[in-house]
Amino acid sequence: MLSAPLPDNRDGEIPEQVGDWELDLFEKHGREVISLIRGHFEKIRDVPVAVPRDPREQKSALEAELPEAGESFERVLADTREKVVPGLVQWNHPSFHAYFPTSASLPGVLAETLTAALNVNSMLWQTSPAASALELVVLRWLATMTGYPEDADGLLVTGASLANLYALAAARDHALDFDVRERGTGGPGAPTLRIYASDQAHSSVDKAAITLGTGLANVVKVPSDEEYRMRPDLLDEAIRHDLAAGFRPLAVVATVGTTAVGAADPLERIAEVCGRHGVWLHVDAAYGGLFRIAPSLAGALEDLAVGDSMVVNPQKTLFVPLDSTALYCRRRGALARTFRLVPEYLNSGHDGETSDFMDLSPQLGRGFRALKVWWVIRTFGRAGLASRLDRSVEMADWLRQCASRHFDWTCPAPSAYPLVCLRYEPEVVHADPRLSEARKREIIDALNARILRKVNASGTAFLSHAVIRDGYVLRLSIGNIRTVRDDVERVWHELNRIAEAELADLTGTTAWTGPA
Repeated sequence: MLSAPLPDNRDGEIPEQVGDWELDLFEKHGREVISLIRGHFEKIRDVPVAVPRDPREQKSALEAELPEAGESFERVLADTREKVVPGLVQWNHPSFHAYFPTSASLPGVLAETLTAALNVNSMLWQTSPAASALELVVLRWLATMTGYPEDADGLLVTGASLANLYALAAARDHALDFDVRERGTGGPGAPTLRIYASDQAHSSVDKAAITLGTGLANVVKVPSDEEYRMRPDLLDEAIRHDLAAGFRPLAVVATVGTTAVGAADPLERIAEVCGRHGVWLHVDAAYGGLFRIAPSLAGALEDLAVGDSMVVNPQKTLFVPLDSTALYCRRRGALARTFRLVPEYLNSGHDGETSDFMDLSPQLGRGFRALKVWWVIRTFGRAGLASRLDRSVEMADWLRQCASRHFDWTCPAPSAYPLVCLRYEPEVVHADPRLSEARKREIIDALNARILRKVNASGTAFLSHAVIRDGYVLRLSIGNIRTVRDDVERVWHELNRIAEAELADLTGTTAWTGPA
């Protein structure tokens, strides 16, 4: 029995406090939002990529009491434009070159809008037939682009870190000769599992080991070669040693497009080692995998099909908005054996001809990620996407050539991908006889760190860094759909301007010589 009467609605109008916007109002405000987005991109090169903000200042700017009554959307939109957007790092900026470029194309932006409006949950076939069918289509398209078997199990997930976790969970259950679902991984006689990855592998491998209960102590970091690729001979040696010691290999994680330098592990030789020992091979190709469609890299990249499981990231390279990552497993049924659990209220009674994506990961509620991938691929086509990837590769090659011709810059870790590692090594430092080699490296590392801070603070570009065998390097990742050669040239000139100013400030000070 209702505790209160329903609102009087005899005139057919929905009371303001219990209804949504009228559709005319929604369209009006929608146009205002689209206009805001258009204006943002029309003047994007006048927008700082990042503005340093004191945490207290930023929190204070947004601090407010919980509103009791609704506010006008005009005020909400104005506060977003004036208080939120300026405090963001502009990841969708043509001069954002940090980490990996998660570039959102405008077709993808519109698809995300429609997806939010439809608000589909694609957990079961019966909850979203078209969404599930479309996910199968885009998974097949992405598999075709990467050369992975089209009949592999697959699904779209929120990111490569979770994809790596899910793949390693399936690999764990495959490696154990008892029912992990019932017994768990502990108990008498349970073996210690080992995960093998190069010393350049992404930190998500370590996080997966923590989450799965394998432990960081059982993540074996295989040394990389002079090009930062996993050494298959040392991998084979590590597995043989562990088998003799009573450990059980869980999986090998090979990387195609490492985070620090964009290296690619030699998959074919690693696959031979895995085959020899019967070990699951997971390929983390989140960054590098989809570059296989770039004509300039044809025949130069690794064969991803050797992996028992594989991850690629349309959000990193195909201009699809966050979040959208594809996980594949060619061991059919392995993901479902790990994750499928169907309570009666989710029993759809399908005939096996359909896919319930909830069976392939721990996630139940799933957004309609396939639509934005579908829109982007259909809008640009494979050839259009390939030409855009090629343009990024060409701009990165130009930047490397600039560094190689400059007497004070080096490019210590070449990559096939548009990820450029730069290191400022002024000749005046190397030529100073007062400095030990250790002191020279210390000075050069500090200079590069200061250059990074200054360039990011300037708002002209945003970069990240890595520390490799050569020392502290600046990472400049090119991949935004709007980035053109002029943008890269501007960053290069800014780097040189700041580097020269920092060196001039340091020369002749006591910080220059320091302890020998």
